[in-house]
Amino acid sequence: MSKVTSLEVARKAGVSQSAVSRVFTPGASASAKTVEKVKRAAEELGYRPNVLARAMVSGKSRIIGLVVAYLENQFYPVALELLSNALQAEGYHILIFTAPNSTDGVDSVIADLMDYQVDGIIAASVSMSSPLATRAREAGIPVVLFNRGQDGGDFSHVTSANRAGAEKVTRFLINSGHRRIAHIAGWQGSQTGRDRAEGFQAALASAGLRPFSVVDGMYNRAIAAECARQLITGTRPDAIFVGNDHMAFAVLDEIRAAGLTPGKDISVVGFDDVPQASWGAYDLTTWRQPVNRMVDATVSLLLERIETGTPAPKKIEIEGELILRGSVRLAEGVAP
Repeated sequence: MSKVTSLEVARKAGVSQSAVSRVFTPGASASAKTVEKVKRAAEELGYRPNVLARAMVSGKSRIIGLVVAYLENQFYPVALELLSNALQAEGYHILIFTAPNSTDGVDSVIADLMDYQVDGIIAASVSMSSPLATRAREAGIPVVLFNRGQDGGDFSHVTSANRAGAEKVTRFLINSGHRRIAHIAGWQGSQTGRDRAEGFQAALASAGLRPFSVVDGMYNRAIAAECARQLITGTRPDAIFVGNDHMAFAVLDEIRAAGLTPGKDISVVGFDDVPQASWGAYDLTTWRQPVNRMVDATVSLLLERIETGTPAPKKIEIEGELILRGSVRLAEGVAP
């Protein structure tokens, strides 16, 4: 069966082909009577407009590329759903790609996205090379990094205040009476992981304390589990600050497997406040990333750049908050 064309719709509706085009072009002008006739004819014939063909004519695809390194971290399905809903509400279609957490892998995926003539790109927790930044800029495709800062001034980015949040978590643990505090950090190849580790170190230093241990958990559940097993063998820390909730769940599992009780024998704090953190099985004290405000800021920033062509990168950090649950032992009189 051949595909229904706009000319067939025009004939059935008794209007010109250009009128059909206006009806299905966002922002174009057509009378209410014409819109009604065209849409009724289109429905009867089973016609759907060719969005890609229209994009070639208009130069606007109304497609946004979303790139994420991994989805097993529970933070990203939540963030991607919010980003998708927010962009769709603005009339944009979404292409979601996963990319390995390496610059070469990300560059390859985003280069492919640019070939789709997307109007903009959101890169969630991945880094991009300077040559690719130059190529995107030359192509007029704005890029915003979500939940990942990057050294240099090539890209706009939206993150939570990672360093400040990690400092506040660490000071909270110190004020709760902990002195042997370890940190299972996020991947130290990422600005996010480094900022949280630096905040941890700074808070300890200001209190005259040294870290019990700092190890790179790579934002990987299996690696974080192995780090936890090593930390709780022999002389163990009295608290572990973990670089995200995804790793913190593995740490809690290992503590329990060793016959210890989180919040009694060892305090554990995560970072993100994903939905599973509130489950009774984990009851994880964690630093809540303000994901709704981060998404709003990301979408606003990207659409501003698409609509105005504003070239200057913006760096936005949004403050989070500590969510107190049962995985931390509190000193008497200590509040979050």
